[in-house]
Amino acid sequence: MTEAPTLITVADGVARLAWTGDPNIDELRRLVASALTEHSRVEALVDPDDTAAQRTAAWAGLLREGISRGLRVDGQVVARIVYARVVGDAPVNEPAGFRAMLNSFLPRKRAISQLLIRDRDDRVLLCQLTYKADWDLPGGVVEVGESPRTAVAREVEEELGLSLEPGRLRLTDWLPPWGGWDDAVCLVFDGGVHDATLLDDVVKQAREIKDVRFCTLEEIEELATDFTARRIRAALAEEPSGYTESGR
Repeated sequence: MTEAPTLITVADGVARLAWTGDPNIDELRRLVASALTEHSRVEALVDPDDTAAQRTAAWAGLLREGISRGLRVDGQVVARIVYARVVGDAPVNEPAGFRAMLNSFLPRKRAISQLLIRDRDDRVLLCQLTYKADWDLPGGVVEVGESPRTAVAREVEEELGLSLEPGRLRLTDWLPPWGGWDDAVCLVFDGGVHDATLLDDVVKQAREIKDVRFCTLEEIEELATDFTARRIRAALAEEPSGYTESGR
């Protein structure tokens, strides 16, 4: 059953919108606009399992802000998605406002950039990390608004003190959800072939890097996780496939 939406003040300048069933979107938008003449913020708390309510919140012009955990509702501890609209947000019927609304809830994919650095004996540079047991290629997470190429150059300079120009993209490897991590896309760029004396120029970032060395494929199999070893083999292929999933 659809009941009339409700709007109550829950804090100074903050109104909370609630509804049931399938309310009229135009009515919700008018209610939000009216509330913002007396409040600086209108919010709604939506059940993460209620996809219909999530769509309603978005089309009503509310932007998804995140998930609030540990709320007590009807005697149960639950999580709720927080949607909100504040004074100054661009109207949803304008291009900037419509894009902001879509951008707030469309999926975001984590990106990781790594650099494949080799020596003249075809060994690959690996890093022993402080926060996990296995070894990995140098690189790291791409920051918001940062290009993957810029990210890998930055990470290598920050962690190893090396200023290297990333070459062509050798591999895009999709990483499925694993061990508490969400899925991600790993981009492996060519770091070129160097003399083994490159290690003499390394300045390890003590907080993250324990050791750095050039490794043979056999050593990579011993030191790295199986999916990292598969990714490296795929990136080393004379004609890289261009795309793998967990190195396959």
